[in-house]
Amino acid sequence: MKIMTQEETRRICDKVMSLTKADECSVFINGGRTGNIRYARNNVSTAGLVESNQLGVQVAYGKKQGTATITEFDDKSLEKVVRIAEQLAKLAPENPEFMPAVEKQAYKQTETFNKKTAAIDPDFRAQTAAYSIEASRKNKLIAAGFFTDNTSFNTIANSNGVFGHQESTGVEFTCTVRTEDGRGSGWVKRSATDVSKFDAREASDVAIEKALRSVEAKALEPGRYTVILEPAATSDLIGFMLGGFDARQADEGRSFLSKKGGGNRLGEKLFDQQVNIWCDPWNPDAAVLPWDGGTGLARERMDIIKDGRVSALDYSLYWAKKQGVRAIGSPGNMIMAGTSKSTQELIANTKKGVLVTRTWYIRLVDPQSVLLTGLTRDGTFYIENGKIKHPIKNFRFNESPVTMLNNIEEIGKPQIIAGDEVPYSMLIPPMKVRDFNFTSLSDAV
Repeated sequence: MKIMTQEETRRICDKVMSLTKADECSVFINGGRTGNIRYARNNVSTAGLVESNQLGVQVAYGKKQGTATITEFDDKSLEKVVRIAEQLAKLAPENPEFMPAVEKQAYKQTETFNKKTAAIDPDFRAQTAAYSIEASRKNKLIAAGFFTDNTSFNTIANSNGVFGHQESTGVEFTCTVRTEDGRGSGWVKRSATDVSKFDAREASDVAIEKALRSVEAKALEPGRYTVILEPAATSDLIGFMLGGFDARQADEGRSFLSKKGGGNRLGEKLFDQQVNIWCDPWNPDAAVLPWDGGTGLARERMDIIKDGRVSALDYSLYWAKKQGVRAIGSPGNMIMAGTSKSTQELIANTKKGVLVTRTWYIRLVDPQSVLLTGLTRDGTFYIENGKIKHPIKNFRFNESPVTMLNNIEEIGKPQIIAGDEVPYSMLIPPMKVRDFNFTSLSDAV
């Protein structure tokens, strides 16, 4: 299937809205193609190209809503999906928190599309896997990895005059390399909108080096240590916390941002002065669609944490109206301020500490403090006098990112990481923090 143009999707949206006499109608069209190659045990296991397009229609009669989707776009199918949505709306109970479709929005284009990424072919995917496999074999290591490239489009429209159409591209790569005896493991993750910023050799070399260095890991007594968290490890922990920046949860007493006696902690200083996090749809390294897909509201550049203070919370349309505040589209990315320092420079400035490549299997223990538990894996190392001295066995940790962001000693250079635990991309730095709480040892590599 081809990527639909703006003219094509506008025609479909106009046709759909002309077919209904409901009080309001919203239309969502998305689709694209995703290429992939997967390898394990130094052999390609699967490769392919998935293509799909989908149309969603939502109508409302008063406070009663109905939604239907379809993957066909001829006139008969368009009428069919509209009638199904109407039938469902008439059968639905009234939604006490119903909010009408947003009024016409001004969407400013963002840099989500790159021609080179859209032109990726099977040869490129094969070469990405080949380098990782060949380099691992030369080092008597075993590699497993997954590379995907995506070219897509999104269209949004409603009967109040909203219309937006935009194309996007992206690549994602993860690679795990292990020693033949399974005692050493290295891992890497890379994400980019522009494929020219992705280097399969550099990425695979990182995983290979860590696998080689992580053999003969020694046990280190659990406890509180100065820790250097690489960006992938940092993003998973902070991502959990940022997912809780919801005004309703805070106002109803269900999060760490709830204030005793009622209300939320907006404006309070909860973090170290160095902590600055914001969303910016137009950041070229982490660009996202200029609208919030759930509400249709235009996104804005917005401070989330400014000099350690909570600067903004996410308000749904319903909760914004109830609280008498302006609703803003939810962020599609999160960007944390950093420095020009590399991870190696953070290591060089550390007398004693632990380097963590990756955090894994993270679970929320207490939403009131954002206490998390999880494991380190795929390369954990002991640092002494500014150098990596030896690999160490992995740990289970119990730590809150709120506490962690109050114990910052140094911050490094931000790196783009596609979020696994939260629905946005993150531009996030490595960081050195003190008193990170390792509670027990883990036999996992």
